[in-house]
Amino acid sequence: MKKTDYKKYYNNRDVISFFSGAMGLDIGLTKAGLNVVIGQDFEQSCVDTMIANGHKALAGDIRNIKPETILDMAGLSIGEPFMICGGPPCQPFSTAGKRLGINDPRGSLFMDFIRMIDYIRPRFFVMENVKGIMSSPLKHLPAEEQDKNDPEKKLGTVLDVILSEFNKLGYKTVYGILDAVNYGVPQFRERFVLIGSRDNEDIFLPFPTNFQMHQKAECRWKTVGEVIKDLENEPGECGTLSEERKKYIHMVPEGGNWKDLPEDIIPIAMGGAYESGGGKVGFYRRLSYSQPAPTITTAPAQKATMLCHPTQDRPLSVKEYARIQQFPDDWIFSGTTAAKYKQIGNAVPVGLAKAIGEAVIATADKTSTIETKRFRGTSIHNRIKDAMELGGYDGTY
Repeated sequence: MKKTDYKKYYNNRDVISFFSGAMGLDIGLTKAGLNVVIGQDFEQSCVDTMIANGHKALAGDIRNIKPETILDMAGLSIGEPFMICGGPPCQPFSTAGKRLGINDPRGSLFMDFIRMIDYIRPRFFVMENVKGIMSSPLKHLPAEEQDKNDPEKKLGTVLDVILSEFNKLGYKTVYGILDAVNYGVPQFRERFVLIGSRDNEDIFLPFPTNFQMHQKAECRWKTVGEVIKDLENEPGECGTLSEERKKYIHMVPEGGNWKDLPEDIIPIAMGGAYESGGGKVGFYRRLSYSQPAPTITTAPAQKATMLCHPTQDRPLSVKEYARIQQFPDDWIFSGTTAAKYKQIGNAVPVGLAKAIGEAVIATADKTSTIETKRFRGTSIHNRIKDAMELGGYDGTY
């Protein structure tokens, strides 16, 4: 099919989602105006969550799924989908592909995400992942197998390989690290986001909408208190702390962690972790109502990843977790309590996902830019624009 033939699908807003989890990314894209027609996941609890909320879902390992199957289930043709989205795990297999080691995405599920895009040819794709993907070095071939004249055997990073693979598909890409707190999410959560365009359109990363300092309350960072304080007396389903951990967390003030325990108690409370390196910020961590939450983990009751209520001696409840990730209150999570925490903790915050969707739609509709003649103050506005694109605009210029 020729590239120009795709234009007959330009009014389409259908999305195919892979590695969908609890559908945080999908809910946000839907709020932006897109239509997620089908999701996919390996974890049965995630598939059950999708189905419980009325969504079509395909269960199974993406490595065993044919793109023809997912297109047929979605009722779409090659080139028709507006977008493919997903966050492929990039923990590659050391024995796969060219044996470039555990940090080479060519040996990971990433390549199956690529396989789907290559066959289905969506107008856009969105890939999200951990921020470390931008700096993670490749593990390389043994010295005797390296060839400096062969691009596939040169030193590089995981990101180099990812961008190279999408370039081979003919997709224009833009990427960066986005912090969810800058998009109205009551949580500091940095994620790598890569957007691709099949037709060389002027894609861009979404500009921040919320700031630490702003004259309008609705444009400031959102806090934990704004989204969960009303649940104090009816938190719902919740994990539990052991009596020992409950005793120590009782001594931690709002917004504190293990460092706020009495000095003579710290070695006992921390156990073997006391002598270990690192900041250990997750130990006996209690949230603050007046601040955004730290990055939500998948196990808020575990010693090293605690996320405890600001004023009560317990971890955040499932519903409080979902509020911080901006899931609707009526969203149904399937599985055990631990499975629910995992689904929510692994999700893309809805507000960040919505901003990504809005940016892609603005590109598609060609509404993202106001064209003007040169005017006084252009340099100031350009400095603000450049800072925002780099994620560093703090409201000053």
